Amino acid sequence: MWQIRKPSRHHPAEADPPVSLEAQRQVTIGDAGAFIKRDKHTDLKVALHQRLLDLINLSALDSMSRQQIEAEVGDIVREELAKENHALNQAERKQLVGDVLDELLGLGPLEPLLKDPTITDILVNGHDSVFVERYGVLEPSPIRFKDERHLLRIIQKIVSAVGRRIDESSPMVDARLADGSRVNAVVPPLALDGSLLSIRKFARVPIGMDRLVEIGSIPHQVAEVLRAIVGSRRNVLISGGTGSGKTTLLNAMSAFIDGRERIVTIEDSAELQLQQEHVVRLETRPPNIEGRGEVSQRDLVKNALRMRPDRIILGEVRAGEAFDMLQAMNTGHDGSMTTVHANSTRDALSRVEQMIGMSGIDIPARSMRSQIASAIHVVIQVARLADGRRKLISVAELTGMEGDVTTMQEIFRFRQTGVGADGQVIGRFEATGIRPRFIDQVAAHGINLSADLFRPDARFE
Repeated sequence: MWQIRKPSRHHPAEADPPVSLEAQRQVTIGDAGAFIKRDKHTDLKVALHQRLLDLINLSALDSMSRQQIEAEVGDIVREELAKENHALNQAERKQLVGDVLDELLGLGPLEPLLKDPTITDILVNGHDSVFVERYGVLEPSPIRFKDERHLLRIIQKIVSAVGRRIDESSPMVDARLADGSRVNAVVPPLALDGSLLSIRKFARVPIGMDRLVEIGSIPHQVAEVLRAIVGSRRNVLISGGTGSGKTTLLNAMSAFIDGRERIVTIEDSAELQLQQEHVVRLETRPPNIEGRGEVSQRDLVKNALRMRPDRIILGEVRAGEAFDMLQAMNTGHDGSMTTVHANSTRDALSRVEQMIGMSGIDIPARSMRSQIASAIHVVIQVARLADGRRKLISVAELTGMEGDVTTMQEIFRFRQTGVGADGQVIGRFEATGIRPRFIDQVAAHGINLSADLFRPDARFE
């Protein structure tokens, strides 16, 4: 055995009298917890966890695997349970050991939610209120934290792992988990009813275009057009609301990039899961406690231009970096992609225009729109429908300027025709009948697209 127990500090005759688990449990619960219904398993787990912290040499855990730790901790748990005559069967004991290990090594109560592949979002509204999203529908979860301090400890564990901090002086933070899942946390005094934690889970196996076609988010005919758009190095702006699947689609489309190209990704929190070999990943940095050391997306976009990229992929434009991204698209970095929050393809262009204004550079409106029209070739709109499903709902092409107005034409759209008895949205994808201008660039890159895809009577399931 590896002996992770702490050596005794006292002579056996002078050893401190052991404190029973029941006594620890009563201390743990405290007066405030008297008003909260607590599961016996949870109380026992918390008491065991506190007892293990006294017994275990935490520094020894770093050099051991989870299986080794599980064997050692299992022995200690059995001894502690035997002292209190807790009658647990083998399955219950195994579950208890697993939960205690999650507390020691993982993210405590969140671990089973993170392991559940059907859950896409975890929303913690205080220590005693947890919701999850499954298949686009929110539902309450029985998972609970012991108290506010317990929840805060888990949040600190998440943010410290990526070199960030959260406290009263900096009560909001964006972070990520090791698998790329997006995390946002807000703590008091901004959060009035307890700390808030939101986790947008990312699939361990990236969702590719084939999977999006399989689940009905995109028809395979439209997917072929998207493949041609990426292959012909058209600049793409993906637009949509919060949780509509912008980053997922960006990931899926990036798989069509030639593996011989050098790709630079820029994100606030690294989420993209590109599969190419030559990928350079950059991530912003918030200011330190003295308010210095911040590295913004705009700084990274400027620096990326000196890194000899073939394509630049910006996770999301939010402010002045939109201007630098357009400059990159206009100066030889064709095939670059980014996302933006907007409700329609037309709104997406308006938002980009507003962000250029946030760059601090005084540009006439006409010049600004002209630069947008020449830099961005295709705008793709995605949405989360009323039934929770995420779909591509529009593919539009920018065609230039007419006077002071940026012109665009819609190539494909999703038309909703009704709602079924089960609340599921009913609709179909259709072509608008407009032949896109980028079809010539697609052909020049040796990619063949059937003209039938763009016929006005084309319908896709």
